[in-house]
Amino acid sequence: MYNVGDVVVYPMHGAGVIEEIEEHEVLGKVQKYYVMKIPYGNMKVLLPMSNASGIGIRDVISENEANEVLNRFDCADMKVNNNWNKRIRENMVKIKSGDIYEVGAVVKSLMIRDRKKGLSTGERKMLANAKQIFISELVLAKKTTNDAIEKELSSIVDRQLAEA
Repeated sequence: MYNVGDVVVYPMHGAGVIEEIEEHEVLGKVQKYYVMKIPYGNMKVLLPMSNASGIGIRDVISENEANEVLNRFDCADMKVNNNWNKRIRENMVKIKSGDIYEVGAVVKSLMIRDRKKGLSTGERKMLANAKQIFISELVLAKKTTNDAIEKELSSIVDRQLAEA
């Protein structure tokens, strides 16, 4: 059970702060919901308290782990499937996992592919969604800004492409 002020991750949406707990009636049933504000994209999400663990709500990683995530992002060697359909399915599984390392792998592979060959509309939307999830957690873990994390990710990708 989480409390107001707790910082959590909601897979497929990103990290945010629980601002309040409210009761809402949905389909004739009154339930309690966490009201979560996700700073990246300035989005608010209602999360049913009764199913929080079932939908994968978890604590945000520590600052030390965020540094490790960025280190792995920097060191990871990306092997990308050339089959568009299979690549989309594989990336969606990684994003849905809620694992920040997996989401980071999706972000990096799509950023590299975008700079090398461009992305389809579907992959461009997937990159935007994965970046939101990835960056929102890093921002809260490292207590920094969206822009700072985005610049760091771009710098890593640009440097690796220049070295290749």
